[in-house]
Amino acid sequence: MTDVFAALASPARRELLRLLRDEGAQPVRRLADRFAMARPSVSEHLKVLKRAGLVTERRNGRERLYSLETAPLVEVRDWLTPYERFWRERLTGLRDILNKIEDE
Repeated sequence: MTDVFAALASPARRELLRLLRDEGAQPVRRLADRFAMARPSVSEHLKVLKRAGLVTERRNGRERLYSLETAPLVEVRDWLTPYERFWRERLTGLRDILNKIEDE
C-alpha cells in the first residue's frame, strides 16, 4: 500500500485518476493534452500509477489505453475509515461544546 500512497501524493497523478474515472480509458496523448507538461512526463506519472496498481494499460492498435483500477483505492478507503470515524467524533464533540458555549 506504500506505493499507492506515494502515487496518490502527486496532484498530477490524482488528476490523471480523476480523468480516467470520469471519462474512461484514454491514450496518453489525450491525457497529456489536459496538462501543461510534456507527454513523456505524463507517461512517467502513468508508470508510477501502473506500478501502484492504480491503472492498467492495454494496446489498441498503435495506442496504449490507460484505465482506472479501483481495487487499491478500496484498500486505502478501508485503511482510512477508522481515522474518518475518529475525526468525525472529535468534530461532533467540538460542535457540541461550541453550541453549549453559545447557549450560555
